[in-house]
Amino acid sequence: MAAVRADEEFIEKTTTLALEEKSKLIKSLRRFDMVFFTVCAIVVLDTLGATASYGPQGFLWLVVLAVLFVVPYALVMAEVGGTFTQEGGPYEWTKLAFNRFQAVITSVLYWITNPLWIGGSLAFVATAAWNDNIAHVSSGSFWDYVFKLLFIWFSVVAAIIALRRGKWIPNVGTYLRAFVLGFFTITAVIYAIDHGVHGFPVNDLKPTGVIFLALVPLLLFNYFGFELQNGAAEEMENPQRDVPLAVVRSGVMAVFMYVVPILWILLVLPGRALSGIGSFLDAVTAVFSVYGGAAHALRVVMAICFIGALMTAGSVWLIGSDRVLAVAAYDGAFHPFFGRFNRRFGTPVRVNVMSGIIASIFMIIAVAAFNGGTNSKFVVVLDIAISCTLLSYLWIFPAALRLRYSHGHVHRPYRVPGGQRGMWISTALITVWVVLGSWVAVFPGTLEKLFGLSYDFHGTWGVSRGTFEALTLGTLAVVLLIAIVGYAAGRQVRKTAVEVPIAEQAGPEVAAAG
Repeated sequence: MAAVRADEEFIEKTTTLALEEKSKLIKSLRRFDMVFFTVCAIVVLDTLGATASYGPQGFLWLVVLAVLFVVPYALVMAEVGGTFTQEGGPYEWTKLAFNRFQAVITSVLYWITNPLWIGGSLAFVATAAWNDNIAHVSSGSFWDYVFKLLFIWFSVVAAIIALRRGKWIPNVGTYLRAFVLGFFTITAVIYAIDHGVHGFPVNDLKPTGVIFLALVPLLLFNYFGFELQNGAAEEMENPQRDVPLAVVRSGVMAVFMYVVPILWILLVLPGRALSGIGSFLDAVTAVFSVYGGAAHALRVVMAICFIGALMTAGSVWLIGSDRVLAVAAYDGAFHPFFGRFNRRFGTPVRVNVMSGIIASIFMIIAVAAFNGGTNSKFVVVLDIAISCTLLSYLWIFPAALRLRYSHGHVHRPYRVPGGQRGMWISTALITVWVVLGSWVAVFPGTLEKLFGLSYDFHGTWGVSRGTFEALTLGTLAVVLLIAIVGYAAGRQVRKTAVEVPIAEQAGPEVAAAG
């Protein structure tokens, strides 16, 4: 990989609008906040049931990816996140490694997932939890819309609040996760002592190609989020010191918070009872029978905390990803209207509101036009929208490796162990996983056919392959068009170019360089 000129290694080309907006940022995130922020982003409870629904193989691959994906992913993000500490992290890294146009494609892919995810999966899972454990709300009724809209706009308002005050949201979200998963695990142990467990034959752990390929996109989505905190990097008190440590600590906590409850779901529920949405709360219902007459009240408490955890997940991802898009805008790579940070809150309110509007529209369409979100075409669109996150990492991960060469002399407080070879191996490993996950998400069934595996396309998706690919490629085309139009709109801002230092060039190493 070719290196840039030495005099360019320590500068970033940005815009006067960027400097104006950066003046509104307030440093408030400490290491403690960053750890909880990242845990709240990674541990997303809406996918617990979906992962558990694949049975013991789901658990097996969850553990395998913890070793072969999470570990190298955390190492790479610790290095690049602790080195390049500009606001908007993934956008800035991709811009420095490649160029603004590729960076804005990355940013739009990274951002668009979240309003659609909040208005789709999160809002619908939260409604199901409310219906099953607290009070029934008929699909398509007035109160169904009210509940989902309140859920969406709580997430948006939480993202708008100034981070120096709003950082309590991911902190509370992490405590909610710890309570929900911890209380469930303790209760499951008590249940096992009193009633035994269903368990599963060891032979059920034997991997199969079909389940492996079906699980890869889901498990990768489970584990994404180490770089999200860098969306607010210039609002951290000491990112060079704190980012690497926060990544490592949050990674350990996140893996533990996934592996333990999913194992207990599999132990407590018989395989036929596992479902994509309800498995976790079904397991809660089963094990809480040990509390007798108090079981219902405790289930209500758990459901409320579960819904709160989903809300905070949406808020945290908006806090990070909306900043990524706003930074692209004030840097001249997207429409400058969205590059403004509110002076009072220090947050990208315009992008936040746009995310809320998109999430609301997506939810309303799902309820009104697609049978409350159960229509197969809606499921396909939601799946590919979520997969946009996967596609964004096809730039983010290689950017981290390229920056080792193009900006090799920028001080790195932490380096991936093993020198250049270690960085190559780590980046190659996580990129291969993302390539595999992206291909499976966009072209499901093709690898199964290549390897002679049985795959019922219509039975899996409820639509023909032609319809699936039309919806999939059409969604991606719209996303690409948004990026192209936004880039064209930023032309005038790009003309006001200025040069600024990339990062401090001195400081103690927090880990030995390889």
